[in-house]
Amino acid sequence: MADKLSSTQRERALGGLNGWVYDEAGDAISHVFKFKDFSEAFAFMTRVALAAESAGHHPEWSNSYNRVTIVLTTHDAGGLTTKDMALAKVIDTILV
Repeated sequence: MADKLSSTQRERALGGLNGWVYDEAGDAISHVFKFKDFSEAFAFMTRVALAAESAGHHPEWSNSYNRVTIVLTTHDAGGLTTKDMALAKVIDTILV
């Protein structure tokens, strides 16, 4: 099991991400992605799903037409871990 990040580790990791927001109440990070249409949003979700499955770490997410909301936290660690930050970084690269 991964260990929870300290506040210093969390802030350092967030600095390397694009647009992710920390949620103190849930000890999680989230991002709302907007796309041209549903097809682009769903294609993005498919690529994220493959990356998440490969990493063995799965996001909480929702989709509404052209928006995808992703929340990352490691439930069995009780908060943010390096697994969340690594998956967020991969998700950022999917957008490029």
